[in-house]
Amino acid sequence: MVEMEKNTAVLEERYQLVIDRIREIPKENFEKKELKDYFDKMSGFILLLDDTKKFLDEGGLKTASLEELKERNHALFTDILPEHYEESYGNPAYAVKQLGEYGQELSFLYSELRDTIEYLYGGELELVVIALELFAEIYAAFTYEWSENRELPSKEDIRKTLYWFVSDYADIRTERSVRQLVCPEGCRAAEIVCSSNLNDVRYLYAYGKYVDENELETAKYLASLPEETIATMADTYTEGYRIGFEVTGKDLSKKKTAEVRYHIGFERMIRRSIENFEKLGLKPVICDTHVDGGTVNRQYTYDHKDDKALFWDRNYMNRRLEVQRTAFEKYREDARGYAGPAVVETFGEKEFNPVNKKEALKLSEEQNKLWVEFMSQNRAITEEYIIEEERSFTIIAFPVPEVGDVFQELFAETIKLNTLDYMLYRDVQQKLIDALDTADYCEIKGSGDNRTDLKVNLWKLKNPEKETIFENCVADVNIPVGEVFTSPVLEGTNGLLHVTKVFLEGLEYRNLAITFEDGMIKDYTCDNFASEEENRNFVKENILFRHETLPLGEFAIGTNTTAYVMARKLNVEAKLPILIAEKTGPHFAVGDTCYHGTEDVTVYNPDGKEIVAKENSCSGLRKEKPSEAYFNCHTDITIPYDELGELTAVRKDGTRIAIIKEGRFVLPGTEVLNAAFDE
Repeated sequence: MVEMEKNTAVLEERYQLVIDRIREIPKENFEKKELKDYFDKMSGFILLLDDTKKFLDEGGLKTASLEELKERNHALFTDILPEHYEESYGNPAYAVKQLGEYGQELSFLYSELRDTIEYLYGGELELVVIALELFAEIYAAFTYEWSENRELPSKEDIRKTLYWFVSDYADIRTERSVRQLVCPEGCRAAEIVCSSNLNDVRYLYAYGKYVDENELETAKYLASLPEETIATMADTYTEGYRIGFEVTGKDLSKKKTAEVRYHIGFERMIRRSIENFEKLGLKPVICDTHVDGGTVNRQYTYDHKDDKALFWDRNYMNRRLEVQRTAFEKYREDARGYAGPAVVETFGEKEFNPVNKKEALKLSEEQNKLWVEFMSQNRAITEEYIIEEERSFTIIAFPVPEVGDVFQELFAETIKLNTLDYMLYRDVQQKLIDALDTADYCEIKGSGDNRTDLKVNLWKLKNPEKETIFENCVADVNIPVGEVFTSPVLEGTNGLLHVTKVFLEGLEYRNLAITFEDGMIKDYTCDNFASEEENRNFVKENILFRHETLPLGEFAIGTNTTAYVMARKLNVEAKLPILIAEKTGPHFAVGDTCYHGTEDVTVYNPDGKEIVAKENSCSGLRKEKPSEAYFNCHTDITIPYDELGELTAVRKDGTRIAIIKEGRFVLPGTEVLNAAFDE
């Protein structure tokens, strides 16, 4: 305790020293007016942070009015709101225009300073102090050289300072991430959820996240719902988590924590969910980065997604891997008790069409390769401590008010979707599986403007009486109900996958086209941008995750026609998250299979047959060449029923079994799925 108080006192002293120095900056002469404007504005922002710290230290979150909280929150984020972004140093295009050769580096510094908002609200003073000290150091580099009548520091000098900052403090940041992931002690978000008066929306401002009308209206709407509705939402979510362990034969009783992810405004559901998890013997862990606040400006996030290009090299990569292992070793016991993520997604946000800016930082080809290598090794380290075969997950989604006037109706319909008749879908999907298990491969062809023409090779059963190819996926880890899926055989899987329009991770793709050869991506493009180079780069960065190629890791048939009809009725097809959209037609995942890391875990369908199609020729290398087995990504791409001409299973003898024709299920025993189309 004495040592902790001493450390706190030292940090407070460092904080005061750097704040006092920054307070003087606007008063000082600086002949380079563009640089002076930058440093003056950044100093002003930091002094706003200082005012916020005083407000928090004095208990302002409990005493301030809702109006004051709104004003303070808005002030912290106003500079990067879309209406101000064109003249913000957070915008790399503006920063480069104003600051020339230093633009990229100082825009990165800007983003680092913005990150301190979250640290400030979390009481993580050390992370605040080191960011402010970095700012003071960069300022000193410019002013010292200028005062001596020398040249300004070079771009490389500034980059070196930034490099050593991220490298030197990688251990602090990494330990924070691991601790928040696996340790329930001191979980700030859980305290907010469980201790706040959820009928008083002022609690939303305790996170330090941006709060807009979307979050306020979500919280108010959930506060208006009857307790039984909240219970249905929470119970469906936590029961799916429990069933995920049960159906895969994993022992939940060995686990101590469940990681909860959600969007602020959903606290009433999350509180009930935490109570449910505690009945299962699980405490909540909630990472700050996995609690989503309001959307400030998605272009700002997009512009800074590759900021690591400033410092990403092999030495830094090795440093990150080293501190990742050290952090997990420190929290080894907590990591073994981690049961996996329980995710509440949201959908309905406004569409976003990113602009590619030449001024934004981009990874070089060499850096891309290092990033792919890092992601593979980083995941391998994580899986040493969080055993993949022992953990599970669940994911559920709800709309937010930003979707428009249909919000309340869509919310009610989504609750119905999440609680559809488990047994009905289980039995109908078994009919699909029985037919597909007799097939050698499947053919999928589009209709209308959809140009899909794809052959998917299937696993060959050795013992059909006891084995099956497809998993009968009902409402457990992936809510709502409604798909059967398999890991296809890569060799012999060929052709074109095309969708006229699809949203993946919030990004729209127009005329997305991916060509496969022996199950691996051979070519790809879309129509989002004017140039083919931009289109290919967009797909490579956001679907291939910078890999040169990826396998077709999953082939599935979505059966939730109710979700499809609901989306069309309310005109929200483009707003659906992939979690629901993947259930509204056949879908294809590029990347790893659904069984990444759990191929050797025995899994059975409800009919008692063992699912044997769990790996492909890539993941089959996991023991001999683990670095080549996995790609650490999995992106589902759905062909909606109205773009589907046919899906046919073809047996070894050439006989054909029609599954879907012109968007309707035609396999005997599955016609009940078409009823939703006629309602």
